[in-house]
Amino acid sequence: MRKADLINQISDKTGIPKVDVLVTLETMFKSVKNALAAGENIYIRGFGSFIIKKRAAKIGRNIKKNIAVEIPEHFIPAFKPAKEFMLEIKSSKNIKEPNENEDDSEE
Repeated sequence: MRKADLINQISDKTGIPKVDVLVTLETMFKSVKNALAAGENIYIRGFGSFIIKKRAAKIGRNIKKNIAVEIPEHFIPAFKPAKEFMLEIKSSKNIKEPNENEDDSEE
């Protein structure tokens, strides 16, 4: 499902115009990004949490030049689904295996 599909589905179920749904979703995404960039975690009960994870400093390797590269510690965004969300997905009978070629055909 793409963002456009999600917008269409929400618009069809709620009767809200697609433009308003798009603006609402974009505002939500921007708010999530801004909160995470400010170091705040976001908790949505029954859905999950958008959190910041700290990655420790490590030594990587540039395989083209065959030299060690120091990667400094940094923070990355992550999503942790809520327990109810996980249980709903685990018990769902409609889940299909993802198609590996699907991503390649889009680009």
